[in-house]
Amino acid sequence: MVETFVYNLNHLRALYTARSISKMVTIYRTPEGETKIIELYDKILAELEIDFEETMIKTRFGETHIIITGPKKAPPLIILQGGNTVSPVTLSWFLPLLKKFRVYAPDTIGHPGKSSQNRISPKDESFGKWVADILDNLNLKKAAFIGPSYGAGIILRTATFAPERISKAVLFVPSGIATGSMGKMIFKIVFPMLMYRFRPTDKRLVKAVGPMFFGEIDRTSAEVTGAVFLNVKLETKMPKLTTKDELKNYKAPTMVMAGEFDVFFPAEKIIPRAKEVIPNLYSAECLKEQGHFPSRKNLKIINNKILRFLEEDKK
Repeated sequence: MVETFVYNLNHLRALYTARSISKMVTIYRTPEGETKIIELYDKILAELEIDFEETMIKTRFGETHIIITGPKKAPPLIILQGGNTVSPVTLSWFLPLLKKFRVYAPDTIGHPGKSSQNRISPKDESFGKWVADILDNLNLKKAAFIGPSYGAGIILRTATFAPERISKAVLFVPSGIATGSMGKMIFKIVFPMLMYRFRPTDKRLVKAVGPMFFGEIDRTSAEVTGAVFLNVKLETKMPKLTTKDELKNYKAPTMVMAGEFDVFFPAEKIIPRAKEVIPNLYSAECLKEQGHFPSRKNLKIINNKILRFLEEDKK
């Protein structure tokens, strides 16, 4: 078994316990629901079988928990979680990159995880300031970024606020560029989700999460999604759609990867607008037979493409 080193674990537990007791607001429906999500978080993180550290830093918006992994002298890579999920799920998609980069995976503030639960606006500079605070605390002048879904929208908010802090960016099934049909989202996701919350069964969970996949449903992603449906007050505000003018000072090479059958951010909407608004666009690719969640069979190809992009021109 891989030996896992947890950085200052006792201090982290004390911080987290104190925060949980003292906080005035919560994103969780019940204290038991919060416990369920954190237990699931720790279980999935352990199942990754990686060496990692955990730390808690202060930002102007509240405490932020960060998973740190990968070779200590490798180039820095920030991986931002998707919305309404947990960081270990997002990390599980990009495991091959952990061998090549020093990876920092912050729990998004106001989303499921171990960071502060107060929500901040995804429509202004708040998330850009939050990312800048993280980089300052980690003593990083700049870093490469990967963000799936909501995480991509956070990268774009950072690109508008502090473009110089991003060396390269991968926007995976991204928010913040364009959106799919609201009618389809309500019919395929919202109604089945409400039915599952009303009376949870395996059959109803499959119906609720099925449209987020193409083909086989990943067990771990489905389990977390179901737990979040039941136990978390979902974040329903998405990062604003970024404009060309907002990115006029953004120079970092950027890769966009969008799912052909993504109900939230379909490739047919994402790719044309990405070409319109993102400067120095390295590529904008439609992932064939891909939903919002990546299929495990496609992850090797996806990671190889990302790795080539991140390592290109690396000195």
